[in-house]
Amino acid sequence: MVEKKSGHTFEGIMKSLKAREYAPIYILMGEEAYFIDRISDFIAENVLTEEERDFNQMTLFGSDITGAQLVDMAKRYPMMAERQVLIVKEAQNIRSWDAIEKYVETPMPTTVLVICYKNGTIDKRKKIVAKAEAKGIVFESKKKRDSELPSFIEGYLRQRQIAIDNKSTQMIAESIGSDLHRLTSELDKLAISLPPQTKQITPEMVEHQIGVSKEFNGFELKAAIIRRDAFKANQIIKYFDNNPKSGSIFAFLPLLFSYFQNLMIAYYAPNRTNEAELAHFLEMKSAWGARDYMTGMHNFSASKTLQIISKMREIDAKSKGLDNPNTSVGDLMKELVFFILH
Repeated sequence: MVEKKSGHTFEGIMKSLKAREYAPIYILMGEEAYFIDRISDFIAENVLTEEERDFNQMTLFGSDITGAQLVDMAKRYPMMAERQVLIVKEAQNIRSWDAIEKYVETPMPTTVLVICYKNGTIDKRKKIVAKAEAKGIVFESKKKRDSELPSFIEGYLRQRQIAIDNKSTQMIAESIGSDLHRLTSELDKLAISLPPQTKQITPEMVEHQIGVSKEFNGFELKAAIIRRDAFKANQIIKYFDNNPKSGSIFAFLPLLFSYFQNLMIAYYAPNRTNEAELAHFLEMKSAWGARDYMTGMHNFSASKTLQIISKMREIDAKSKGLDNPNTSVGDLMKELVFFILH
């Protein structure tokens, strides 16, 4: 669950906050709202006591203030408290940053100013970024790639002392996707539903709580394709075709593309027969994941892998209506799986 920007990580920032080590300025920006909200919510709930918040804590919105107005507020002294807290949401809508840029050169030590700049980043060429880094914390919250979701899920549950097997992890990641707010909400729901004394999430629990079939899902489709199990793969495709809400080409195509893209890279590994070395070459966090690529290299030649990647690009374009007057999504799924396995 690590997010990096200029040496600052989400975990590092949270550790400092929990130790009551506060910076005078926090610029939290990026495409992933989850980490921005986690940090700003913690500051809102923990820096001041409930009594101190009445006079010393304000939540503002960027569209409602100018940079100069924000600076005037930041320069005020706290009332009957050690510090004041100003949290600016939707800061991307602030009009005129010049005054803020000047303020961060010498911020008030008794003010904790939190600027939440979502759905993008402040131009790194602007001086405000460097000045804020010198006096406080600048953190860029980046979207999780699909390949990073399993480790995020495992880490999130580990903090709650809950274990989860690989299949369950993949089922959740593929079903929910990279919306971390929704993902953590579903994980919380799973955690609450665990029977007393149970600290292990299973595919059956995921199937029951989240509504993902433990037999017919993207993880099982990928596994069947890697094994070249045409019968199982076509069973799953047929299930998806009859139950479009359970899965579609839009869900499993990125999953398969990522696998075959990495499979092509695996062919360049110095030692393709050693799990640990192959995993290291592919920058995987655990050696067991390399087994799928060793199986893939056994079942698909390098030239076939290139052809599959090319076919996926073609199917992706057709699924979006390019050069495809009338082929259904279900038929495109069948066409792709047939091409891969034959």
